Amino acid sequence: MLSTLFLRSHGVGLQQKLSAISSLNSFLYTSLHSLFSPKTFSSNSYHDYLSAGPSSSSSSSSSSSSLSSSQSLIRTVCSLVFESYYQHGHGRQSPPKLILNVDTDSLTHEQAITVVASLADEGGSMVALSFFYWAIEFSKFRHFMRLYIVCAMSLIGNGNLERAHEVMQCMLGSFAEIGRLKEAGDMILDLQNQGLMLTTHILNSVVRIAWEMNSIEYAEEMFEEMCQREVSPDPSSYKSMVVGYCRIGRVLEADKWLSEMLDKGFAVDNATLTLIISTFCKKGFANHALWFFNKMIGMGLSPNLINYTSLINGLCRRGSVKKGFEMLEEMVSKGWRPNVYTHTALIDGLCKKGWTEKAFRLFLKLVRSDNYKPNVHTYTSMISGYCREEKMNRAEMLFSKMKEQGLVPNTNTYTTLIDGHCKAGNFKTAYQLMDSMRVDGFAPNIYTYNVVMDGLLKKGRIPDAHKLMKKASWDGVRSDIVTYTILISEHCKKGETTDTGALMLFNKMVKVGIQPDIHLYTSLIAFFCRQKRMAESERFFEDAIRYGLEPTKETYTSMICGYCRDENVAMASKFFRRMTGHGCIPDSIAYGALISGLCKDERLDDARRLYDTMVDKGLSPCEVTRVTLAYEYCKKENFSAAMAILERLDKRLWIRTVNTLIRKLCNNKKVGMAALFFHELVGKDRNVDRVTLAAFTTACYESNKYALVSELTERIGKYGLAARCNETGSL
Repeated sequence: MLSTLFLRSHGVGLQQKLSAISSLNSFLYTSLHSLFSPKTFSSNSYHDYLSAGPSSSSSSSSSSSSLSSSQSLIRTVCSLVFESYYQHGHGRQSPPKLILNVDTDSLTHEQAITVVASLADEGGSMVALSFFYWAIEFSKFRHFMRLYIVCAMSLIGNGNLERAHEVMQCMLGSFAEIGRLKEAGDMILDLQNQGLMLTTHILNSVVRIAWEMNSIEYAEEMFEEMCQREVSPDPSSYKSMVVGYCRIGRVLEADKWLSEMLDKGFAVDNATLTLIISTFCKKGFANHALWFFNKMIGMGLSPNLINYTSLINGLCRRGSVKKGFEMLEEMVSKGWRPNVYTHTALIDGLCKKGWTEKAFRLFLKLVRSDNYKPNVHTYTSMISGYCREEKMNRAEMLFSKMKEQGLVPNTNTYTTLIDGHCKAGNFKTAYQLMDSMRVDGFAPNIYTYNVVMDGLLKKGRIPDAHKLMKKASWDGVRSDIVTYTILISEHCKKGETTDTGALMLFNKMVKVGIQPDIHLYTSLIAFFCRQKRMAESERFFEDAIRYGLEPTKETYTSMICGYCRDENVAMASKFFRRMTGHGCIPDSIAYGALISGLCKDERLDDARRLYDTMVDKGLSPCEVTRVTLAYEYCKKENFSAAMAILERLDKRLWIRTVNTLIRKLCNNKKVGMAALFFHELVGKDRNVDRVTLAAFTTACYESNKYALVSELTERIGKYGLAARCNETGSL
């Protein structure tokens, strides 16, 4: 054997060793071509990779001199590999880094795979791997798939499956670099038929790399292959899927995989828990994040300070500040001391709720603390709170105090303060702060320009906003999606869709390469729906779908309202069904719009069924919906049906709705029906609304129905009811 010959090198001359290597490799070279012939393998893709390559195989008609030259080079390379291996790494657990004086330009791909197979057969796995790692350092061999396959098959022949998997791992990484991960992954699956044992670890690697390359469909496909080939997914398998979907913000898919993971009894680690909590809270699923947090504790995971702080931050951002403080108490009871980031999350949450003074008391605790002092983010949160309340003197005071403490305001701090001054109309101060930013080494960024632009637009200074946008461009600050959304939304509010308005800005945004998001599409869709321009609305809706955006509840509701306004109830119903089919849960506005549309189309039975469905789902119909549906039944003189609409309401809403309905009936000269409702009202409400009574009395007099007034007055006097002033703006 080659290894035996080399070990005896102290007693045998180099020429003799080369002669022995030449003899063996001549046999191996011929054998390899027979081994990898098309007849050997049933897998087409496997045969394709073995029968194709950057350079063609030696044909049977090749001259003997060419074959002899090739064999000579193979003998030389094998000899050099053995020499370097036994000099630098014999007996090591990992392949040594070889130093070979070989011209890679003269070594063909076919010769390289012959060398690696020969070395594996005669020198063992470690010698073959040494040459393999040397070869893939060169771009010539790094993306030559047959080199990986032959090396892996040779190691499998040696019974060294662990090292074969190591070669496959290298193949995955190398081919992922050039966007050919799917080819590499599919080849690993094909090699199962040739003796490569598929393991959870190797397939997990494919899934993980697929996510790194954002190949979502292939990641799911490989996970499915794992299950079909009876390779049991482990916690790492599910973790890759959950983490992948979390990182791209697709919470519903992440939740699906998370549920499967929990069903298998698998828990996550602390780092993954933090990512899940942050993602779920950011996307508005704070309650689910809290449920999952408690579930992990029940499964034996011990949350750390970062986990608790992440959950507290998520809850506070959602507005659940009280729950955030409850988690703080739990955290302290478990022995974790809150740090400055925990306190900052609570302070920020309190400020967003408008509880600035409570936030300031907590802020002072940090100031007086010996362990943690407020940082830039803490000061910025407090400044933001005071800016929201337009208490600019206090915000400026904190800003000065912050600098006195040696803390350098960052761009976010400056932008927060500038935003406060813009909302208060102090644009001169805002511009001065932008100049101060530059002095302190912080150039205003697009967020800074956006808040000033938004302030100018809200004060009606549209030309100044456009000038500022141009100045930002001159300063090298590129407008973003928020910039265009602010401008387009303001134009939509003012009803401008000419060449100088919303559409021009939208087209300009697309032209400069900024992809509109679903919120911007929704703004435009809502605007066109208000104008009953449903063709444009539908075009924007379909454009959003085509670009892979997911319409929100607001998007669908705008379309439903628009079609109902346009008296196209069929299309409104279609979008309502489409809405529920795409996972958007209709709210009371969507239900109310469609119910109103059905009423106008005189489809009262359909409207009634939809109303009942809405109430069954726990949604509270707004007053317009309640009155509209009841009034339509009144128009048809169906008093019992109208009453049935209202009977599911609580007493307060019932009284409010009936008062409004009576006035609407009186206004439309339906005095008899109004009298029926008024008698029902008197029976339930101890105080008669003066506005309703006056409207009813006037309508009766104008209709010459004095008896109805006398009858109602007598009943009011009999029960000793008192007239009262209306308590709400709608009564």
